Amino acid sequence: MKYRLLLAAALLPLAACAKHDGAGAPSDAATSGVTDAMIANTPAGEWLTYGGDRDETRFSGLDQVNDQTVGKLGLAWYADFDTARGQEATPLMHDGVLYTSTAWSKVNAYDAKTGKLIWSYDPKVPRSTLVRACCDAVNRGVALYGNRVFVGTLDGRLVALDQKTGKVLFDKVVVPDQQNYTITVAPRVVKGKVLLGGSGAEYKARGYLAAYDWKTGDQVWRFNTVPGNPADGFAKEGPNAKAMEAAAKTWGKSEWWKLGGGGTVWDAITYDPKTNLVIFGTGNAEPWVPTANGRDGDSLYTSSVVAVDADTGAYKWHFQETPEDRWDFDSDAQITVTDLDIDGKQRHVVMHAPKNGYFYLLDAASGQFIAAKPFVSQNWTTGIDPKTGRPIVAEEAKYEKTGKPFVGLPGATGAHSWHPMSYSPKTGFVYIPVNDVVQGYAADKGWKPSDIGYQVAMDVSKVSLPADPKVRAATLKMTTGSLLAWDPVAGKPAWSVQHVGPWNGGTLATAGNLVFQGTAAGTFDAYSADKGKKLWSFPTQSGVIAAPMTYSVDGQQYVAVLVGWGGSYAVSAGILSAKSGNIRNISRIMVFKLNGDAKLPASPPDNKLPLDPPPFTGTAEQVARGGALFGRYCVVCHGDGAIAGGLNPDLRHSVYINAPEGIRSVVIDGALMHGDNAKGMVSFKSALSKDDVEDIRQYIIKRANEDKALGLK
Repeated sequence: MKYRLLLAAALLPLAACAKHDGAGAPSDAATSGVTDAMIANTPAGEWLTYGGDRDETRFSGLDQVNDQTVGKLGLAWYADFDTARGQEATPLMHDGVLYTSTAWSKVNAYDAKTGKLIWSYDPKVPRSTLVRACCDAVNRGVALYGNRVFVGTLDGRLVALDQKTGKVLFDKVVVPDQQNYTITVAPRVVKGKVLLGGSGAEYKARGYLAAYDWKTGDQVWRFNTVPGNPADGFAKEGPNAKAMEAAAKTWGKSEWWKLGGGGTVWDAITYDPKTNLVIFGTGNAEPWVPTANGRDGDSLYTSSVVAVDADTGAYKWHFQETPEDRWDFDSDAQITVTDLDIDGKQRHVVMHAPKNGYFYLLDAASGQFIAAKPFVSQNWTTGIDPKTGRPIVAEEAKYEKTGKPFVGLPGATGAHSWHPMSYSPKTGFVYIPVNDVVQGYAADKGWKPSDIGYQVAMDVSKVSLPADPKVRAATLKMTTGSLLAWDPVAGKPAWSVQHVGPWNGGTLATAGNLVFQGTAAGTFDAYSADKGKKLWSFPTQSGVIAAPMTYSVDGQQYVAVLVGWGGSYAVSAGILSAKSGNIRNISRIMVFKLNGDAKLPASPPDNKLPLDPPPFTGTAEQVARGGALFGRYCVVCHGDGAIAGGLNPDLRHSVYINAPEGIRSVVIDGALMHGDNAKGMVSFKSALSKDDVEDIRQYIIKRANEDKALGLK
């Protein structure tokens, strides 16, 4: 079957990079501290890996906090972070110590019982790294192995720290370059190998998953998710030569390798001990618009679930969920492995709810398609082929071919993005943080690659929200979120809880018949896992996007969650994210226990400035051109329609738009690149001229005056 290559047995094994024992595990795998055996059979009360266990279920057997006692849950302790960016990490707990990363890839270790800070580590990521970070300065967590803590840094390093002291044991750059790649994924460690991918599919990045020796940081194997230039041959791909050669045939006549191709592995990495496979998700093809660089075909292995041998990195199977992706439908959402009774037969399966809005069941050993059902409303397909699992794409969704903008549901934020789901073997339900967000897509027919910024070939100005109250109201009405309990065997919802808006936190399921989730509106809530009844809620003062975890110390169960609004939706969809609720960033970790009586300090005042822009003096031509440039270079940080999402400066309020020389000093001269002003804004002089910047200024002023006339802030 062309759509899925199964079990490439003819692939040659990779030359051994480490000595192996008879069981296939490296002889230098950890034998003390956190070991493979401990991660496979986590000691009661601990949380040793990002997804809670090897299967990434995020289910805990702890039940002291349950549907009868959760009403007594109170704050045990909290700790403020010294960053004001999005917080996406899941803490880990081992031997009474809680380890977590924060924004800017910092790492803190706390006494899990008292909250006393034991040590902290700052990798000193340059703030200018933000220019190549699509989705905020976030980090999703650390890994524990042996006596070490591992973290991937936003600027592309793998760092190993001593668990007791935080001392740096090694610090290595592991991305291909530090101009197009970042790292936001939480590492996983399998048999002495640290698994890590990179982010950057909106830039000039080529996706990969790599394994590094836990003692030295040296690369053991690498699987590239996108083939290189066929003219160079594929021998250098080692055991994956045939897989790359096959993939190259799915990119048409384009020269995809010149821009990298995308397909980055920025979140989902799951090790399945039953098959000895590493099963991971890949990101969108780059650029988004297929015709921009002439790609024609499925563009493998982008927007796919891929499985490789854990010891060698050799390709085993793939299943592409979104062929020829043009909507940014990454397959990087969490991958969960379990056993399910399907049609009277026990099957070992992959469960996946990616951005494209379908919930997939795949055979974990072979990648064989089992089923796919929509878990949200969607309009990019007319259905799924029941035999192959291939989507039947609606013709109007191919916007680059119709020449007309397409309002897609779901949009690029995804029906389910990186926010982790959980699976309870007690209820049989999967608990998914769902987004219902529309997005407009339009191709930029005159697009050419640039040296800086997004390389997606979209004309954002054509689909930007206008200053029209009716259009905005209609869009906001269609912008919602929910907590969905999904029955994977029946392929349908079990129950659902509606939220104020989208971009809510990941979930945790427990044996106490509970599901925990934080919300963008600024609450941390508990629901009954079987029925979805809200049983408890706590105000967090800031939006929650991270997933909670739970642990126990001295017979006491704790529930922990990171708080702090941020991420891609927060920075690029200002007017829409405002609907979500409490979009201010107050970054901290909050830990709860039964009868906890700690108190948060009063929330700081929300100092919103009045909208008072200079008068508009430009032309319609400047606004049109400035809007297109803003959409390409500015919207990712400063928001659709120049309405920021709460983390980055709202340029409608900026003093720099009052005069041409003011905005030029920032955008071209780099006035905010150095010293105390260095917060991430770099010079765009390689891509923008003085006239370009003036057109952008006039566009911002025009939009600001329109919003002021509507009485908006």
